[in-house]
Amino acid sequence: MSAPSRQNRRFRRLGLISLAAASTLWALPAAQALAADVYPSKPVKLIVPFAAGGSTDIVARVIAEGMRSTLGQPVIVDNKGGAGGLIGSEAIAQAAPDGYTIGMATVSTATINPLLYKRATKLEGKLLPVANLVTMPSVYMAHPKMGVNNFNDFLAKIKAQPGSYSAGVPGLGTLGHLMVASFNETMKTQIQIVPYRGNGPALNDALAGMVQIMTDQLPSAMPQIKGGKLVPVVVASHGRSPDLPNVPTFKELGYEELNELGISWFGLVVPSGTPAAIVKQLQEAAVKAAHLPEVQKHLKNLGATSTETPPVQFPAQIAAELKRNKALLDKAGVKPE
Repeated sequence: MSAPSRQNRRFRRLGLISLAAASTLWALPAAQALAADVYPSKPVKLIVPFAAGGSTDIVARVIAEGMRSTLGQPVIVDNKGGAGGLIGSEAIAQAAPDGYTIGMATVSTATINPLLYKRATKLEGKLLPVANLVTMPSVYMAHPKMGVNNFNDFLAKIKAQPGSYSAGVPGLGTLGHLMVASFNETMKTQIQIVPYRGNGPALNDALAGMVQIMTDQLPSAMPQIKGGKLVPVVVASHGRSPDLPNVPTFKELGYEELNELGISWFGLVVPSGTPAAIVKQLQEAAVKAAHLPEVQKHLKNLGATSTETPPVQFPAQIAAELKRNKALLDKAGVKPE
């Protein structure tokens, strides 16, 4: 065989190898895209912007366990507390928008922090609401030394002695602060508001009688109520609590706005830019998880319920509560810091 023939055959072989290599390189992105379409193909991280053990963390773990079955992958809770929920919210916003990092949103993180902290304005537009999943009632409590056992006696006592009773709240501008300030305005009372650095110190002073009034979410309040250390007088709830059947709601007393203000909620958010198909899948999986019998049982034990608010209404709910809370903070004279 001549040298030119051998050279031509070698060039042909090289050409086939190059073509095969090019075909492989072309197929690689297609295979990667196909794999990306199969969501979820690995565990999903759920960032909770508060420390372990609190109401948000407890609800998140109940929902995460439910989503394990409805999403088909483990949902791993990652607590990133600090700065009133800002640190965790920032971590959610900065995560890759691929559906593998989701986060818990609360009344405080979504509708108070953006008004209370200048730092939170950087999060505007960076978190996409997915679904509101759980609501939790709040309860107003009095120290036993006040000598009241029902709402009417409670209201009569604080009206008879204006400015003589004080309420501990977990900081200026917090939901607890807004609840007591709104109570004062609605009922024409003069409860003194004493801000603390967190709910724990406020509760400690309420138990000691240093402040006579305290508001709290029902699950964390129940041990103190059951122990007779604090007396429940009224709840903010969609209906009477099975644990406190004799305690009325603000709604049945005719104070709808106070009732709505005191109902906490917990929902899911994702980083903006998360594909719509993944958001839809997360919505369906989360709502389904919240209504699983075992999840419903856990929520009931917490004094919480799964919300019936359609996911499509969640952004509008957040916008409405931001507007309401802005007015309340302005009335209370609280400025962003």
